[in-house]
Amino acid sequence: MAVLGAFLLAVTYGLARFVFGLFLPAIRSDLGLGATAAGVVGALPFVSFLGAVLIGPAVARRLGTRLAGGLAVGLAAAGLVAIATAPGVLVLGIGVAVCGISTGLSSPVLARAVRLAVRPQLRGRVNAVHNAGTSLGVALGTPAMIWLLGAWRSAYLAFAVVAVLGAVAALVFLPRGREGGAALGGRGAPPWPSGAQWRRVARLAALAGAMGLVSSIYWVFAPDLVVNEGGLTDRDSAWMWLAIGLAGLSGGGAGDLIDRFGPGRTHALALALMGGSLGLAAAAPGDFGLALVSAAGFGAAYMTLTGFYLVRGVRTMSERPALGPVLPLSATTIGQALGSPLAGWTIDAAGYTLAFGGFAAFGLVAAVASGRLAAR
Repeated sequence: MAVLGAFLLAVTYGLARFVFGLFLPAIRSDLGLGATAAGVVGALPFVSFLGAVLIGPAVARRLGTRLAGGLAVGLAAAGLVAIATAPGVLVLGIGVAVCGISTGLSSPVLARAVRLAVRPQLRGRVNAVHNAGTSLGVALGTPAMIWLLGAWRSAYLAFAVVAVLGAVAALVFLPRGREGGAALGGRGAPPWPSGAQWRRVARLAALAGAMGLVSSIYWVFAPDLVVNEGGLTDRDSAWMWLAIGLAGLSGGGAGDLIDRFGPGRTHALALALMGGSLGLAAAAPGDFGLALVSAAGFGAAYMTLTGFYLVRGVRTMSERPALGPVLPLSATTIGQALGSPLAGWTIDAAGYTLAFGGFAAFGLVAAVASGRLAAR
């Protein structure tokens, strides 16, 4: 279950959503997009993700985990094909939006699958491993970028083939389960979360929204920063994405970090690492070694934080695990949807260095403020 879920999220999150920033310089060049337009397009998958993650638990209940998982990964394949064949910004925007829907559906479906298939003692660890699968997808984008340098359409067609394989795997191997009563041994529908549970998840969502805003500029514009501001090559930026992906695998230990160090300390340190990574990128965009360090720090921080929100959300609403991550994931996406066009506008108005520096400063301030809130 851990391996299957990590693979599916590698497709829906990694290939269908976050690899987009890696290919953005080539896409902008071919389609003639300015930074502001690129920021708007970069926000579309976050917006469509938001709608999908809100209906994801209902889709999983109605279709069953297996069919809902197949639908989620199948939509990733469709969105990737649309991006690969886009003649202009309209089809490109539709493609990235469909990819966002895929991403939004996949997390609630897999959270439900874990409850059906994994014993309680291992659920936090398996959910964190699933989340770290995003890093695997991001890392897979690197050889595609290097081998198909400039041929971004061919790369996206290759990603679509992988997504089709993922959809087949979901339809064959995910647990079936539909309604909670039948799936959980006839005990009836699980209780609706209490007010205290909703308040804890709301605090978690506030943290996630701040993190989403901070992270948005890196996902969309980090390759642009090192290429346009630092003078590095597109191939160099591809190695940065490999560093993000490999370091992000550490996010699979988010549940264990929470248990060992406590939620407040874990969240504050991870968000501080993210802010520091943005600041390092802004300070030395032309230094390839420091760019790799920045990317590795960002990847480890981002995957640890998203794993943090996933594990804490599922634990808070343990009787309705598909619902637990919805608010934090939605808040992350709202932050990214707001941050992406804001980052593009800031870059156009003030340049890459000030834009990345400003987002880094906000991240560090948010890290200091988050420790006590995350501990509640």
